Amino acid sequence: MKMTSLKMKKIIEERLSNPDYNTSYNRDKDTFRVEWKATKKGMSITLPNVVAKYNERGDEAVEELVEHVTEALRIMNEDHQLTGMEKHIYPVIRATSFPTETKAGNKLICKEHTAETRIYYALDLGKSYRLIDETLLEKEDFTPERLNEIATFNLRSLKIDMKKDPVADNDFYFVAHQDGYDASRILNEAFLEEMKANCKGELAVAVPHQDVLILADIQNKTGYDILAQMTMKFFAEGRIPITSLSFIYEDKKLDPVFILAKNRPEKK
Repeated sequence: MKMTSLKMKKIIEERLSNPDYNTSYNRDKDTFRVEWKATKKGMSITLPNVVAKYNERGDEAVEELVEHVTEALRIMNEDHQLTGMEKHIYPVIRATSFPTETKAGNKLICKEHTAETRIYYALDLGKSYRLIDETLLEKEDFTPERLNEIATFNLRSLKIDMKKDPVADNDFYFVAHQDGYDASRILNEAFLEEMKANCKGELAVAVPHQDVLILADIQNKTGYDILAQMTMKFFAEGRIPITSLSFIYEDKKLDPVFILAKNRPEKK
């Protein structure tokens, strides 16, 4: 039996059946919308994309979608607060091209980081998180400075396990806890200082996507080429890509570098 958009709509509708939801189908756009009756907050699902995933992975793809939609709707319906949730606030790294406003037009709290990256703040909700915007901050009487202080403190408490991979006399280290804050660990200055102190060569750092932090003890020119290829590969595969450029960590500063084949990098 060939899967069609209409059949998929029926399957999703059944799995998401809830007396508090309203559902609708837009034939022109081939989308299926689920929203809370009370608030009209909800999300639209592009059916052809789900059909394509279903043809590739079967029922598992539908299960995954239903789980994500249920979680997103749950978060939309909650009244979030920061007070009492201080231990669940963390910084997240995003590309500078990432939006600075929510879809509802609220300004997200963010801070400059490098020419390629920006720091946002997340309220951890277990399986997912919500980026903190101005309305949430004002409601709680928090200042951006206090938010940054709390988030940075919490970040330092996250453990850092690394996998080491020596290639062509250079040492590469990978941090990938899959907790949503791997790239954020680039903000742990004490950790970077410790790595720098133990480096034989130069310390280079990369955050190609949200779920990995790459550190490299670069001891020869080949090391830069390897890091460039590695970062590009991770960047292309990442769920939330950040930057394909890497950085040299020197004097407590991160300088983006353009890596020229067989040459020492030029600072941007």
